[in-house]
Amino acid sequence: MVRVTPSDRRSALRAGAGLVAGGAFAAGCSPAVSSSGVAVRSAADSRSPDGRTPDSRSPAGPAAAPAPRAFPGQPAQITHGPRDRPRVALTFHGQGEPAMARALLGEAERHGARVTVLAVGTWLDEHPDLARRVLDGGHDLGNHTQRHLDVNAMSEAEATAEITGCAQRLRRLTGSVGTWFRPSRAARASPLVVALARRAGYPHVLSYDVDSLDFTSPGAPAVTRNVLDKIRDGSVVSLHFGYADTVAALPALLDELDRRGLRAVTATELIG
Repeated sequence: MVRVTPSDRRSALRAGAGLVAGGAFAAGCSPAVSSSGVAVRSAADSRSPDGRTPDSRSPAGPAAAPAPRAFPGQPAQITHGPRDRPRVALTFHGQGEPAMARALLGEAERHGARVTVLAVGTWLDEHPDLARRVLDGGHDLGNHTQRHLDVNAMSEAEATAEITGCAQRLRRLTGSVGTWFRPSRAARASPLVVALARRAGYPHVLSYDVDSLDFTSPGAPAVTRNVLDKIRDGSVVSLHFGYADTVAALPALLDELDRRGLRAVTATELIG
């Protein structure tokens, strides 16, 4: 077996980042693109005559993605997991260039890490194949609103449309509304948005206790430092697809988590 060293991984990721760094996605999203031309199966469409849903290896189509779970004893808005287990959750806001997303997912998988992707609906419209790519890698996939606007500042009707718009796209692409909801343009959801998310099928809102600040493009060393200075057992970390600094920082970040004995798992695994 050929051993891949951390330096090999860094070189590969730097090459991938160089291809797409010029197209790093800004914090705001582009206008929604119609998804009516995307041919996908619902969970019901892909059931066999005996009512079972085929698994991902079946010619009839992939199984439905996991649905949101209620965690008894947990608050409606979850900031971190248990502090007595050496596990953390790296969460990525799903937007930006698909090449960066694939590079980050691939690097996580090479480390044996699993992450949580909170997808923007317009991003799913533009890159529908990435929904299944996330799930096929064993990662969590959730909802980060349809257009990545300030959902807390919206009226009830507008915020409902943002949450359900992304949920509908996730359901069409995967058979589920996803495992988590996170508000856009805010670390925490307002009480109204928490209630609307619950109405849309999300028992909990996923927040975080560690902010990488990678969206400010501070440089890869700063991204790594922002995370490692604050991360501890049970932490939920906010990161983003679409930024070259994040791609460059991830190998060193994962190496240090390994050194500290912190296992990167999905948010569902962390809370459960």
